Amino acid sequence: MNFGQTILEALDSLSSNKVRTALTMLGIIIGVGAVIAMLGIGTGTERAIVGEIEGIGTNLLFVRTNHEDITNPRPLTLRDADALNDPGFAPSVAAAAPIVQGQAELTYAGQGTTVSLVGVTEEYDLVQTVELSEGEFFNSAQINGLASAVILGANVAEDLFGRSDGLVGETVRVSGQPFRVVAILKKEGGSQFGSADDQILVPLTTAQVRLLPQAVKNEVSMIYVSAVDADAVKSAEEEVALILRDRHKIKLAEDDFSILSQEVFLDMASTVTGVFTIFLGGVAGISLLVGGIGIMNIMLVSVTERTKEIGLRKAVGAKKNDILVQFLIESSLLSLLGGAFGIVLGWLLALGVGKIAAANDFLLDPAITINAVLLATLFSAAVGLFFGIYPANRAARLEPIEALRSE
Repeated sequence: MNFGQTILEALDSLSSNKVRTALTMLGIIIGVGAVIAMLGIGTGTERAIVGEIEGIGTNLLFVRTNHEDITNPRPLTLRDADALNDPGFAPSVAAAAPIVQGQAELTYAGQGTTVSLVGVTEEYDLVQTVELSEGEFFNSAQINGLASAVILGANVAEDLFGRSDGLVGETVRVSGQPFRVVAILKKEGGSQFGSADDQILVPLTTAQVRLLPQAVKNEVSMIYVSAVDADAVKSAEEEVALILRDRHKIKLAEDDFSILSQEVFLDMASTVTGVFTIFLGGVAGISLLVGGIGIMNIMLVSVTERTKEIGLRKAVGAKKNDILVQFLIESSLLSLLGGAFGIVLGWLLALGVGKIAAANDFLLDPAITINAVLLATLFSAAVGLFFGIYPANRAARLEPIEALRSE
């Protein structure tokens, strides 16, 4: 019996009981669909997070005060940022932007909301590349003059005014104090790290003196440091460390500050999302194994039902291997056909998750890769073969006389 004829006979056998075949395939369809969807969501999440980090800039450093296991750490200050902006001491640094962060109550016409407040300097626009839908970023006069000026995130503007355009010149109250809206941030959409759409910006001096008074004069929450280019990140990090050690009088003790680069965040994101994807794929793989058990169960039933047929085949010359291959092909076809439908189901599920995420303003674009499709297909075929071996072997070992005698 040639291979082509064996496949045709297997298809004929499966089609003779369409409902049972469809129900058997359903377990594989759901299993493969779940694996494809979960891997796609995991890959899409990783790409979204990595894209956000890279979107900030590959030449950016984040400098924070290190409070862990440090006795009396000195906080970062405006003077530290000024020192980092000195090209004579830090030639690899393009700009250093200090910020202060906190929460504030924002109100307008009786409407109120709590928002994330960030106090910034002019350099903030250089290191973060702030995009505005209208208005202008703070100038030096506003920064130095403790101006009552505020830039609203798109979502904040929508919550207060019901729109995010034509708002320059409006007056809102920040922690009970009147502030003039000078610009609106361009809408960015949802983010795994929080969104600029939900925050407001004010001049750093205004934040320090009037809104977020610090325990230490000129203390800042963090300093963004931008290297002159991506290749200068390492040297910029070393220069920042030397300057801060000198200013904080650190010689042999541990640094009272920490410097994080984009590379660190990318490694962390890849590790976390990698574990997340493996976990999701493993959970989905369990349903695929359940589908495989269903195939074995149905194939055992098929062997019992077709005992006479097997006896006739052997009586007219069919060998043990012919019977074995026949049933293995049937189980493999069940699995592969279920896998094909499962790939389509997985793609539709991933597409649906992406649509739901977009509707909720969350950046997630599930990615169905060729590797995921191949993995699911090969795994489903392997499941069919594995769970088909026992029924096929049982059929092949039947004695012709006993098989023909059965009712």
